[in-house]
Amino acid sequence: MRIVVLGANGGTGRRLVQQALDAGHDVRAVTRQPESFPVKGPGLEVVAADVTVDAPVDGADVVLSTLGVPFSRQPVLVYSRSTATILAAMRGAGVRRLVVVSSSATEPHRHAEGGFLLNRVIQPLVTATIGKSTYDDMRVMERLVRDSNLDWTIVRPSGLFDSASVTRYRLSENCADGIFTSREDLAACLLAQATDTAWVGRTVAVTTGEGAPTLLGMLRREAFGK
Repeated sequence: MRIVVLGANGGTGRRLVQQALDAGHDVRAVTRQPESFPVKGPGLEVVAADVTVDAPVDGADVVLSTLGVPFSRQPVLVYSRSTATILAAMRGAGVRRLVVVSSSATEPHRHAEGGFLLNRVIQPLVTATIGKSTYDDMRVMERLVRDSNLDWTIVRPSGLFDSASVTRYRLSENCADGIFTSREDLAACLLAQATDTAWVGRTVAVTTGEGAPTLLGMLRREAFGK
């Protein structure tokens, strides 16, 4: 299968490219910084492109987008602009299958595993302040994808963390109780969508249970680097 990975040089994108190569797929890794792309191997094509203006998707069987930017208090338009470019490029190239990464925070909800601290303090604070412009633009992205005539899937992870391997991650429609998603699991979920039609035209939340950090442990790591 010919897979195009957009945002390939991010934490999830690199894992996705490696998993796809390990599975025997041909992969086009699209990144603005091809010179720093660390993954190598047969079947890999690394292409330089800014996806807000150009999406090289010709010849693809599936397009997997892991595009993302850090939080900013300034207006964020990367998700909506890149999605408009991707959709136009896919229509022009006759490519139908699209999978995009969004976030569970685009639809804030009570997490059964989150407790008071996440549900009443952290989530409302982040979504209303440093994450507001990011999540607003993600919602525009989701709307553009849903309104397209493509075979789309929107994947919503929760708080991302690094792990050594793929686990038995959990999938739920639209939103989930889990509060963490490993990047390895997110990459594996994205890759699975390349050949699985079960979630076409649907939004799926992916979360990690096995080996996930505690909320306090994650906060301590982010605050103190421990």
